[in-house]
Amino acid sequence: MIVGREASRGLQGGAVCASSHAKLNGVAMRASSGKGVSKRLLASRKQQVVGSSSAARRAAEPLASRSSVVVKSSSGNNKVVLAAASEPEGERKFLGMSMISLCKFVSLAFMFFCILFNYTILRDTKDVLVVTAPGSGAEIIPFLKTWLNLPLAFGFMWLYAKLSDVMGPQRLFYTIIFPFLAFFTSFAFIIYPLKDFIHPYGPVNAVLEVVGDRFAAPLAIIANWSYCLFYVASELWGSVVVSVLFWGFANQICTVDEAKQFYPLFGLGANVALIFSGRAVKYFSQVRANLPPGVDGWGMSLRGMMSLVLAFGLLIALNYWAVNKFLLPKANLPDSAKPKPKKKKEKMSVPDSLKFLAGQKYIRDLATLVVAYGISINLVEVTWKSKIKAQFPNPNDYSAFMGDFSTYTGVVTFTMMIVSRFIFRKFGWGTAALITPIVLFVTGIAFFSLVLFSDALTPSIAALGMTPLFAAVLVGAAQNIFSKSSKYSLFDPCKEMAYIPLDQETKVKGKAAIDVVCNPLGKSGGALIQQFLILGFGSLAASTPYLAVCLFAIIGIWIKSSISLNGQFTELTKEDIKAELKKSDDADTVEVKSKMGEGGMVEGEGVAMSSTSED
Repeated sequence: MIVGREASRGLQGGAVCASSHAKLNGVAMRASSGKGVSKRLLASRKQQVVGSSSAARRAAEPLASRSSVVVKSSSGNNKVVLAAASEPEGERKFLGMSMISLCKFVSLAFMFFCILFNYTILRDTKDVLVVTAPGSGAEIIPFLKTWLNLPLAFGFMWLYAKLSDVMGPQRLFYTIIFPFLAFFTSFAFIIYPLKDFIHPYGPVNAVLEVVGDRFAAPLAIIANWSYCLFYVASELWGSVVVSVLFWGFANQICTVDEAKQFYPLFGLGANVALIFSGRAVKYFSQVRANLPPGVDGWGMSLRGMMSLVLAFGLLIALNYWAVNKFLLPKANLPDSAKPKPKKKKEKMSVPDSLKFLAGQKYIRDLATLVVAYGISINLVEVTWKSKIKAQFPNPNDYSAFMGDFSTYTGVVTFTMMIVSRFIFRKFGWGTAALITPIVLFVTGIAFFSLVLFSDALTPSIAALGMTPLFAAVLVGAAQNIFSKSSKYSLFDPCKEMAYIPLDQETKVKGKAAIDVVCNPLGKSGGALIQQFLILGFGSLAASTPYLAVCLFAIIGIWIKSSISLNGQFTELTKEDIKAELKKSDDADTVEVKSKMGEGGMVEGEGVAMSSTSED
């Protein structure tokens, strides 16, 4: 695989060498006959072979400015031989990277920054729209995720697969991203101003009087259908534009060596985008203070933020065009054009996945971790957002708070990504895996205590200058910030590391099973639990005590599975060390003295013992 501009020039040099080889041999053969060829070779910047024939001079001309050696022939004459492995001249480097690779990195980093800048604005705005909408609340979110977001996500991916069969990569990129930008812009400038005319509030309220308040959340989806459509489009921006378009493009143009250099830095850059976009949301959300009475402040904020989304979206498209137009023709790309034998991927149906999960304790424990996180974060997040609405009923105030939340999330996650390396190296996999559930458990106790026992805690909290509601909002924010940052910096690496000591079959089938079953179950499990409780008890507030019980029960199972998995992970790692030592030392028994190594992995200091040893 070509990994740099140097390799490209090296191949060009090799081609020059090959094309000149026949002529050069002819020169050498004539030289060996002693027909007036000079005994000396002038090694200068412009090489010249002195001989009796003009053909000899023409054959030597391509050797100018290239490395050459003089080889003595048996007859005493000299032959000129081009060094095929010579280093190309004039290759510019910066920070150890060729200029082409550096341009790739800067272009991709800028594109990633713009995409995530937009996603943070959209993510904060979608929550404000659906939570503060008339007749709506945080209760609407579980129903949206299950009955609208999930089906439309499947439908969009089906459409994307069909379009990819009939379009090239560049046309497909523009076909996907421009409709997103058109919708978000038209929503702010056309759809939102017409909200009172296009939303069927009257008919929905009439139905609500008949069926009762327990069905208020599902009916709010119909009443505020344009807001819900914005919610789904914002979610799709994260999954389609980030995961499919950006990472697909990055994998298309980056070699393996470049990916090893670039990709970890993109994770840090993502949190920088989070910080800046949070500040932008906060700025536009505060415009209401400078507006005259009667002006829709949230409408002005929405137009400002969607204008930013449009501007950064156009920068994404312009950057993509410039990379394809000017950079890629000069760059070395992964060798994907050659036909490769198709590898049979391990695909498992849902029944096969469930059977495989149930059959092995190690995979069961790992699956439990993935499902528990998805359910836990959903149970906490919806209750917290309902308290934000109670504290900040105005959309501008709600949005300003979410801007601060995004900024602090970026700062903490950026810091945790740096600190996580020390945690893995010093304390190992087991401690790193336990931090996320413990953070959720401790902050969950504080949050639900403030929600459920607000009356009893009012005097104590008033002494701090806060109300129990505002304290619950702040504690819930801290819980979400630290749980998300520990998830990105610790939980995700722990999950991927857990596959390492498994044998190839278990590794492939286990990952396939978890991807098929556990990721969707974790994301939708929390939403389904909340839907049943809301419909059963009539409201989110009435079901909050039961949500707390469910949360702590799931975290308890999570912690137990983490401890169990840590023991199995350590033993399997030691077995790998023993197997390697037996292969290298040909010993009968191996004693492993383990210690914690780089990245939290177990390192073994093995003592090989043969069967003939006395002790």
